[in-house]
Amino acid sequence: MNSKFSFTVILFLLNITLGYSQTATIKGVILNNENTPISKVNIKAGNIGTETNENGFYTLNIPANQNITIKFSHLVYKKISITFNLKNGETREFNPVMSTTIEQISTVVVSGNRRKDIEGVTTLKPETIRKIPGANAGVENLLLTLPGVSNNNELSTQYSVRGGNYDENLVYVNGIEVYRPFLIRSGQQEGLSFVNTDLVQNVDFSSGGFQAKYGDKLSSVLDITYKNPYQFEINADLSLLGGSFSIENISKDSKFSSIVGLRYRDNELLVNAKETETNYDAAFADAQAFLTYKFTDKFHLSFLGNMSLNKYGYQPLTRQTNFGTLADPLALVVFYEGQEKDQYQTIFGAFKGTYFANDNLTLHAIASTYHTTEEEHFDILAQYRLGEVNTNIGDENLGEVEFSEGIGSQLNHGRNDLDALITTVEHKGDLKINDSRIQWSIKYSNEDIRDRLVEWEVIDSAGFSIRPPHIDTFNEQPYMPFEGPIKPFQNVRATNNTKINRLQAYAQWSKRSVIGINDVWYNAGVRVHNWLVSGDGVLSSNQTVFSPRAQFAIKPYWEKDMLFRIAGGLYYQPPFYRELRDANGVVQPNVKAQQSFHVVLGNDYSFKMWDRPFKLTTEAYYKGLRDVNPYTLENVRIRYRANNSAKAFAYGLDMRLNGEFVPGTESWFSFGYLKTEENINNRGYIARPTDQRLKFAALFQDYVPNIPNMKMYLNLVFNTGLPGGSPSYADPYEYQNRLPSYKRADVGFQFVIVDDKKQFNSGWKKPFKELSFGVEIFNIFDVQNSITNTWVRDVYSKRQYAIPNFLTPRVFNIRTTMKF
Repeated sequence: MNSKFSFTVILFLLNITLGYSQTATIKGVILNNENTPISKVNIKAGNIGTETNENGFYTLNIPANQNITIKFSHLVYKKISITFNLKNGETREFNPVMSTTIEQISTVVVSGNRRKDIEGVTTLKPETIRKIPGANAGVENLLLTLPGVSNNNELSTQYSVRGGNYDENLVYVNGIEVYRPFLIRSGQQEGLSFVNTDLVQNVDFSSGGFQAKYGDKLSSVLDITYKNPYQFEINADLSLLGGSFSIENISKDSKFSSIVGLRYRDNELLVNAKETETNYDAAFADAQAFLTYKFTDKFHLSFLGNMSLNKYGYQPLTRQTNFGTLADPLALVVFYEGQEKDQYQTIFGAFKGTYFANDNLTLHAIASTYHTTEEEHFDILAQYRLGEVNTNIGDENLGEVEFSEGIGSQLNHGRNDLDALITTVEHKGDLKINDSRIQWSIKYSNEDIRDRLVEWEVIDSAGFSIRPPHIDTFNEQPYMPFEGPIKPFQNVRATNNTKINRLQAYAQWSKRSVIGINDVWYNAGVRVHNWLVSGDGVLSSNQTVFSPRAQFAIKPYWEKDMLFRIAGGLYYQPPFYRELRDANGVVQPNVKAQQSFHVVLGNDYSFKMWDRPFKLTTEAYYKGLRDVNPYTLENVRIRYRANNSAKAFAYGLDMRLNGEFVPGTESWFSFGYLKTEENINNRGYIARPTDQRLKFAALFQDYVPNIPNMKMYLNLVFNTGLPGGSPSYADPYEYQNRLPSYKRADVGFQFVIVDDKKQFNSGWKKPFKELSFGVEIFNIFDVQNSITNTWVRDVYSKRQYAIPNFLTPRVFNIRTTMKF
């Protein structure tokens, strides 16, 4: 657990004020490695001093525009010393984590962040997460600005990392693994991410080469830590897309703390802006709580709970999509009947007991349960016309279809129901021995999944039913009569009752040392994972894998602040339920764990430019994959072949430059290059569905010079096109196509009325600690990005046309945030 907490500089707030007193302010909360506030910490800066209160909170005014060394000391913990040079009126929040083994800090670079750099972990500030605009604002929205992380669908919170798919990413909240719904097919169905940003204290992200203490996935780890409150506080965030409300409190004796969050989201603003006219009725809501009670100084018990209800009602009416060229413009006009009604209900609860045996030994016990019931029911008839568009300027029928080249219909039916119960118990331990640290865990989980899958699709063109592509006999009407039975174009029917029992364990060792005058860090560990698949009509399968991993980092004693690291090992991904289910919906219990040999070479270069701090992070990586389970990707739905018929590779380069491009704010620019290919059944290498070749992203924060209370936040992403958009039945070796590049820019403007530097003792503003109003513009350049294609046949030439399914256009949103 201690690896999740480090010295962090949570927030840089710049406020230039006029006055005669040249002072600045340092404030924050001091925690130990177990996220517990420490009282009676002595804080001194020369002759100036204070101490933390019973909740670990402190405030210290220091002279401005000069180097001031602040010392934090306590009878139990090692001293911390750090030097600041703040401007007049500047307030900086500094939240150190005190330890019995941590080294002295002698510069303004916080060494806790250095420890994260050693592990190849990126730390994101919660305040930045809450402020950056996006159609799906939150942690995942910010991840997409990092190199190597991609998602070409702003309505989805899912993401792929360095050539992996959406199922290859680990997500932890307070050391507890969390899960996503199973049946999601499109981004607009998703609703809320599990992570409630109002409750977040720390966000750590690793895009590869992570330690053995993290679970068995191939691509990435998102490690979230929720707050342990140290004071009473209420937060609210309201916009046209919904709102959130959180309240946090701590008892007078500091034994009991609680933080509760409520969220509601409505995607109507975004869905109604798309080309398809609909009757849209969807509501996504959840409630989360994190409660902690300190029975004694040695034993703490916490509870993390979540309840969510997502209802999705979708009744498409009409759609017209213009495509083709200026010389040959075409249009698809669709009239719909029917509707889709989906519902996803999840309940999650976890108890975690922590026992501090002594200063060097910490023990944890965790028990959690996740239950989801999901319904996906739809009957939608689409009747279409494909034809030439009237391009005569001034004509009253300009833009309408004049001559139909294809007429047909498509009927989609689905009755998919899933009920999953996942129960887990785990023990963790953490032992410090001098400069070494040993961590271990043993974990048992039971997955009980009941699933019914019924989907079929019937397509006709000009009144004649189109038969499935895998059937040898073809319908040659109207040229020849056809007397065979009508077959659905696609037909999937399956009922599964599957149980998976898993036993996992890991042990790892870490050490800090020196080689000559250079600081070095070592980490080595191994994971073992055994799983047993069983169920009705399923032949039981038992498999075991071992996953050794290691990291090494060195900081040379150079004038330039450089850090080099290498990490790698064997990473296995034992199949989860969705990976066991083949294209026909049938569970294949003998699917092996996908294996990846992963090596990462990294460098961090910290420097000053314009007398402000910057850091350039560079990572080169290679993955060699075996026993790959091939899949197809349509929107956000993954369909596996449920076999291990492929091998693959991925390699690339990620770069990120971050720093204070504008004084007092943090911004960054990212670049990523990736190539990933797979060889299925020894037919040769082709691009994988996640082969996102180039990626550029920027997150930029600024303020209006003459109006310092007006803040600006820009979120910019460019991704080259993914392989995809082909018909679901197409052989990828015969049909290789790429979707257009994904280009998107979101901007937000926020006017701050009240903050910690601008308080009011009277009037309507008095109750507020923070208050701001703003406007957000999503897709400010109104780029037409597409996520899939609709395939329509021309009855005369028998050609198929790929009509793009466009994502959201430019959308305006208003937003207000407040804190009491």
